[in-house]
Amino acid sequence: MIAHSSGNRGVGDHAGAGAGRNSDAKKQLERTGRDVVVLAISFVALVLFVGTGGTVIPQAIRWLQGIGLPPDRVLSNALLLNIALIIFGWRRYRDLTDQVQERSRAEERARLLAETDPLTGCLNRRSVCAAIEELRNAAGRRGEQVAVLVFDLDNFKRLNDCNGHAAGDAVLRESARRLQAVLPQGSLTARLGGDEFACAIPFDPARPEVVERIAAQLLETLSAPVESAGVKLEGLSISLGLARFDIATGKAVTAQDLLHMADIAMYHAKKAGKDRYFWFEPQMESELRFRSELEAGIRHGVAHGEFVPFYEPQVDLKTGTISGFEMLARWQSPELGLVGPDLFIPIAEEIGVIGDLSESVIRQALQDAKEWDPALSLSVNISPVQLRDPWFAQKLLKLLVEANFPANRLEIEITESCLHENLGLVRSLIVSLKNQGVRISLDDFGTGYSSLAQLRSLPFDRIKIDRSFISTLASNSDSMTIVQAIASLGSGLGLPITAEGVEDSEVVDELRRMGEFKAQGYLYGRPAAAPDIEKRLAELGLLRKAQTLAFPSPTNAEQRAGTA
Repeated sequence: MIAHSSGNRGVGDHAGAGAGRNSDAKKQLERTGRDVVVLAISFVALVLFVGTGGTVIPQAIRWLQGIGLPPDRVLSNALLLNIALIIFGWRRYRDLTDQVQERSRAEERARLLAETDPLTGCLNRRSVCAAIEELRNAAGRRGEQVAVLVFDLDNFKRLNDCNGHAAGDAVLRESARRLQAVLPQGSLTARLGGDEFACAIPFDPARPEVVERIAAQLLETLSAPVESAGVKLEGLSISLGLARFDIATGKAVTAQDLLHMADIAMYHAKKAGKDRYFWFEPQMESELRFRSELEAGIRHGVAHGEFVPFYEPQVDLKTGTISGFEMLARWQSPELGLVGPDLFIPIAEEIGVIGDLSESVIRQALQDAKEWDPALSLSVNISPVQLRDPWFAQKLLKLLVEANFPANRLEIEITESCLHENLGLVRSLIVSLKNQGVRISLDDFGTGYSSLAQLRSLPFDRIKIDRSFISTLASNSDSMTIVQAIASLGSGLGLPITAEGVEDSEVVDELRRMGEFKAQGYLYGRPAAAPDIEKRLAELGLLRKAQTLAFPSPTNAEQRAGTA
């Protein structure tokens, strides 16, 4: 009954609205009809005024001069009535003129609101394409070309979140003002939405460096600090893409196409490190299409279990035996084959699926490692994105409980860059995991900005030296000095050290002379899938199954005999 009543109200509302519109239209029609009648009467009155005035007015003048008889009373009254009607008609005409002008102004305001951005005064996305086409046609008649620039403000969301929307609006207004100040006369500007802007510049096709000079000037001008409510907002920069109408694409290029090309070039500028510009090149579109396909493939792969753990052995250099494995994710893509993490990890982080991906492969790795010798450890790399999640420690501990895997066999590897994003959160996560027995190692040591104070304040269990130092250890004296310094540091802090990227025996000899190390690298085997690792461990007698076969449980008769 409630739904039915609601439905009736909806129908009634629509019917009422329709009746209201019909009533307004009827009133407007009536007003128009009255105006026509008034104007017609005024016209007739004007004609009659000419006719009667030509007779009455001369008679009235002669009568006032005392020459003749007074004018006819009826004609005089008719003349006065004509004058009144003319005045009434004139006032109505003036009102109508005012209404028309007001309506024109309202239509102009509506057009401006429809075509421009109210915050910055620039054109908006709806109107920019038509404006670019007009500019292109005008430039073509002068023998010029048009270049389109698209850019957005790097890290604008973070600035907006940290300083408030009022500060963000101030940055957008100031950016638009600076943009218009830099562009040459005859250019146009548009705000496409959010922090994304576009502009179109006519230029001599023989001098494209003019456009590049403007792009470089925009990079410099728009990176200057912005004052907002007494606060200086710094750290601004833009990523900028450029495209021109005469680019060879094999088809006619529209303004919308050009905006798309410039947007692709802007994406490449961001990918290359931001705060720079790129001209559009046709192959960029293929790369972007491939990127889009990768994103879709990664999402599908996470949902369908296409990501699997591979394992790289870690060896104790003192004994020469395997001490554990580092888990490395691989993507078994139906279209691309086996894909390494360098390709899919950055994309998974950007599109927000790295958490689900990591949990999936860690869950598989814990099940695999349960079959290994209990003395073998499992090391897992953790993305900086995951460490921003305050519930990360609880999620990881839940995986350990589900797999019934001993926490002291798991080692989490954290890169140095993680320590600078949110040290307080990282510290709480590390302490939470340490309290449950999970070990923590500092990965890629030597490539970031870790301080001795951080090493002392954070309860790390191990340091891992980055492969860039280890791979050149035997041939580069600087690498030798750095590794020796890290070895001394680890010894002084009581932190064991793992060397990554060991690929030849000469490096092993150098490491052994420096102290006690664990090592991993292609010298001890490339990362392999779980079945291959299980086969290798079985040959070494490092599987639980192999140990059970080697040392069978005693039978009941043997137990009784032993008891006797």
